[in-house]
Amino acid sequence: MDEFDLESYDYFLPPELVASKPVMPRGEARLLVYERKSGEIHHHKFKELAQILPPCKIIFNDTKVIKARIFGKKDSGGAVEVLLNQPVGEGVFNVFVRGKVSTGTQIRFGENLACEVLRLCEDGSREVKFNCATSQLFSVCERIGHVPLPPYIKRADTAQDESWYQSVFAKFDGAVAAPTASLHFDEEALAALRASSHELFYLTLHVGAGTFKGVESSDIRAHKMHSEAFCMGEETARLVASSEAILGVGTTVTRVVEFFARRGERSGFCDLFLHPNNKPIRQNYLLTNFHLPRSTLIMLVASFVGLEETKRIYAEAVKERYRFYSYGDGMLVL
Repeated sequence: MDEFDLESYDYFLPPELVASKPVMPRGEARLLVYERKSGEIHHHKFKELAQILPPCKIIFNDTKVIKARIFGKKDSGGAVEVLLNQPVGEGVFNVFVRGKVSTGTQIRFGENLACEVLRLCEDGSREVKFNCATSQLFSVCERIGHVPLPPYIKRADTAQDESWYQSVFAKFDGAVAAPTASLHFDEEALAALRASSHELFYLTLHVGAGTFKGVESSDIRAHKMHSEAFCMGEETARLVASSEAILGVGTTVTRVVEFFARRGERSGFCDLFLHPNNKPIRQNYLLTNFHLPRSTLIMLVASFVGLEETKRIYAEAVKERYRFYSYGDGMLVL
């Protein structure tokens, strides 16, 4: 297998293994544990994590998912669906629009919310300006918007998704997709980690819709990575700058930890693409879900364990009927 060939990151997934809702209680989800030194694979549940983990500090992403999918109408009466992606200025957002719009198009939503299309972007997204400040926009979206479920969950969002698709420690508004490894943790799990002397730390990366965008270049090294806004506090930065062992909960945490290790920047936009030719230099352990074929996320896993082992782990997960993607089970790389 060529670790730089996009085709190498494909795999067969039976459709019924795509999870459309999470396991509840959260700790009952399954956890595949892979040991890099021995190559051994073990099967556990998330509620056992505190007993499985070696001594380390744990970093979570405390971003909060906003109700980023909003429905409106053009002045002509045509229906439009807008998915917020990320802010590019005060009240100005990069968005994805379902419905035909052109520069200058006005779109009106509920509660007197409106936006104007400023420009069409090369990747098919749009830049729009809302008639209110960003903080007010998030507040309105909370009332009129919908939970931005991933495109592979083939159902409408429900009231349950408002808690299902949000981590229990979500704090700062701005994500349009959940840091899904975090969804497995409830207060009981966090307490168990603290009780087992695993100190908890946090950073913020606002996950954008680009997280679902597949790699299109046949040589993955030619892929242009999307960027996402992040912020890391002093306490977490000191940890990353130390020699303490770190478990990153999710690919978003991993990218920020590794971005900081390379650049020393505590805030800005993270566009780091981890793959077998750009391996982690700081983070010791990875906790993550199972990811889409040909995605930058599965390539990040391969940056830790290599392509062949990634394919073997995924084949084992399919064989053992693990549940995949955002609402699915997870894996721990030690």
